[in-house]
Amino acid sequence: MLSNGVYKSIEHRAMVSSEKERASVAMFFNPKFEAEIGPLRSLITPENPPLFQRVGMEKYVNDFFSRRRLDGKSYLEQMKI
Repeated sequence: MLSNGVYKSIEHRAMVSSEKERASVAMFFNPKFEAEIGPLRSLITPENPPLFQRVGMEKYVNDFFSRRRLDGKSYLEQMKI
């Protein structure tokens, strides 16, 4: 959403080994709830118009974790213009 579709995320994959332990650490970095998020203005051009709507961070978090509002769509699909 922030990259307006310019950058694609990769699928996370891990290889399991029966001989060696593996530890994962999840880290989350988020803007303040008062912030507005959406496509970065520097990536918006006449040739690359915004693909996603802007939304307040608090609403984004509430909607992302509330599956009842998604109607079977991913949250990213829900945010498309």
